Amino acid sequence: MADAEEKQEKGGSLMFAGLAVWVAGLLVLFYLPAGFRLGHQYMFALVLILLAALGAGLMVRGWRMRRTE
Repeated sequence: MADAEEKQEKGGSLMFAGLAVWVAGLLVLFYLPAGFRLGHQYMFALVLILLAALGAGLMVRGWRMRRTE
């Protein structure tokens, strides 16, 4: 029984970490217009894509962990 609760907690933590990574991605998105002016838009876009993929991966893994019994 404790093992199932531990998986629920760990899955929830992974989902929260994925959400936090997405919030960090929103900060990158906020500074993207400055990157266009400086000519570094590709680096900002790359970081944004990597953060979005990492956040989505963490959220999916956490969801799958919480879903399994």
